[in-house]
Amino acid sequence: MSILVILAFCLLWPVLTKNVVGFACNWGRVSSQPLPGDIAVKLMKDNGFDKVKLFDADPEALKALANSGIKVMVGIPNVYLEALVDNKEFADDWVAQNVSAYVKDGVDIRYVAVSNEAFLMDFKDRFIHKVLPALKAVKSSLDKAGLGKKVQVTIPINADIYESSNGLPSGADFRANVTDEVLDILKFLNENNAPLAINIYPYLSLYYDSHFPKEYAFFNATADSLVDGNITYTNAFDGNLDTLISALEKHDLGSLSIIVGEVGWPTNGAVDANIANAQRFYQGLVDRINSKKGPPKRPNEIPDVYMFGLLDENSKSILPGNFEPHWGIFNYDGSIKYQLDLDQGKKLVPSEGVKYMKKQWCILDPEANIDDPNMKENWKIACGASTGCTSVGNGSICEGLDNRTKASYAFNSFYQVTNQNKDGCVFNGLAIITDKDPSPPNGTCKFDIALDVEKDVITSPAPSPSITATSRLSEPGPNKSLAMATNQPSSIVTMGMVLGFIIIIF
Repeated sequence: MSILVILAFCLLWPVLTKNVVGFACNWGRVSSQPLPGDIAVKLMKDNGFDKVKLFDADPEALKALANSGIKVMVGIPNVYLEALVDNKEFADDWVAQNVSAYVKDGVDIRYVAVSNEAFLMDFKDRFIHKVLPALKAVKSSLDKAGLGKKVQVTIPINADIYESSNGLPSGADFRANVTDEVLDILKFLNENNAPLAINIYPYLSLYYDSHFPKEYAFFNATADSLVDGNITYTNAFDGNLDTLISALEKHDLGSLSIIVGEVGWPTNGAVDANIANAQRFYQGLVDRINSKKGPPKRPNEIPDVYMFGLLDENSKSILPGNFEPHWGIFNYDGSIKYQLDLDQGKKLVPSEGVKYMKKQWCILDPEANIDDPNMKENWKIACGASTGCTSVGNGSICEGLDNRTKASYAFNSFYQVTNQNKDGCVFNGLAIITDKDPSPPNGTCKFDIALDVEKDVITSPAPSPSITATSRLSEPGPNKSLAMATNQPSSIVTMGMVLGFIIIIF
């Protein structure tokens, strides 16, 4: 290539890339067989994701992100807050091992997210007084490591951190029981030119509040608008952002930078958690990001928006709801759930190079009696060790199956989680292994096959019901206005969901 051609290309490059918009996503790996890191990173790059948020310092994920050109946010789970506060060397060691070492290897780490939704009402006062000291400790360690200018700190918060006196964004303020602590944190972020990350979930508002207007959860809605003075809100995304901004403005923090740390829509597990709604929501979100249009209070400032999430995660807790394993834009294996127009006709593309285990499935023995006295107990075992049953309940993608096929679906989910171990398809003699795909012909309910991953692949731990290190567990905030998210008291989120399935099906 001649020097003139190279020079011409360099001159044209700013013009060619002027309107290019990159996307951001959350990459959780709470799965029985996580998609290999190199495949997941290529999936991101092929679909225009140039920013990613990790919920913890996952070694395989970070190694795969080296020299990828993707900007990374690394999370510090709530379980480490106490150590960060009580042990002066812990923050230094954590930064050395999980930031400095990977930056040296070519990982473009830009943020460290200290804690995850630590002010949730469900946590009560457990973390309230630990977040700011931990934040300061990590910031100090980054500075000492010479990374303070490159890597910023932030904290992800949930919408239940603020409330509104009049049900409108303009009436917003922070919850009275945490106002002092929150303001100290926000002032620290502002002084250090660091952003605040807010998690917004219109779906959860719809799920937990039967009075929440469905159209308001989507973009470009023409109904259920919310009028606040001279501003009309047509969607919950803008309503939430401006509610936060109004609360910040009340305390002279209106210039604080904001990141949308999580926003998404699940595709299975409950009413309204389906492919059509997810596609509609995400297309509106993508169009919004491409337009570079911010909320009414900051119309010329579109924040970084981290979609939740990249992939389905079949080992997640279903405590918040049976939809919880199904937040992925892509299926567990990186295949496409639905299509999106990313911009100028560019479409989503699936993962490449995925390896699967044998084409074999575990099903209910055709000769087994569906009323066998061992059926309920074995169903409970299958559902308790996998998330297969989240796909066969009310409102789920496989809801319409007959009871025999539902039992087969549950058995197969368990079998695949065990890496197709033959002992994972016994169930007191009620099940058999078959090489004939039992998926119904309509194509909407698919019997999965486990990924063939290396035995030494490092996987993220399954989340605890009380503290989530590697995935979203939160419920939305308390205010029932159109502007904000809504909260369902955790006391009625029952642990007996599996038994509920037994009652429904048998």
